Amino acid sequence: MRPGTLLVSATDLVEPAFRRTVVYIVEHNDAGSLGVVLNRPSDTAVQDVLPRWAELAAAPRTLYVGGPVKRDAALCLTTVKVGTTINRIDGLRRVDGRVALLDLDSDPETIAPLVEGIRIFAGYAGWTFGQLEGELERGDWIVLSALPSDPIAQPGDLWAQVLRRQPLPLSLLATHPIELERN
Repeated sequence: MRPGTLLVSATDLVEPAFRRTVVYIVEHNDAGSLGVVLNRPSDTAVQDVLPRWAELAAAPRTLYVGGPVKRDAALCLTTVKVGTTINRIDGLRRVDGRVALLDLDSDPETIAPLVEGIRIFAGYAGWTFGQLEGELERGDWIVLSALPSDPIAQPGDLWAQVLRRQPLPLSLLATHPIELERN
């Protein structure tokens, strides 16, 4: 496991907080793992909470529910433009490739020309040391590589989209019905 990895919930993971979710791993170390759910938009507009960042927010310009932990805290991911060097820019910390954590205390005008868009998450998903490994052994998650565009992906069924781009037979999971009882 490394930062920039996607955790795609398995079809039989039915816990409401993580059912049909795609989690982007931001940190993974000896203390545990931290990620954000990429596909849970909220009804709260970025403009209402962090107006300085509203113009840079990827559509829909709403806060996303990053997970069940610390929902009163905001974490921001951004995808920087091709050719942009992240290493020497105040307010950006590389996660993987072109994806970076954005310090929301930095200046939006300085960041704007460097990024394709941002996504702000309220809360995060966290695992203590060994906890995620146990969930992986149980088969709760499918570990996949992320694309630089995943953190700011347009609305839609990201869970199915990520699965659909995998080789067979994994791509067939994308057709799994949302509500089994109605199938």
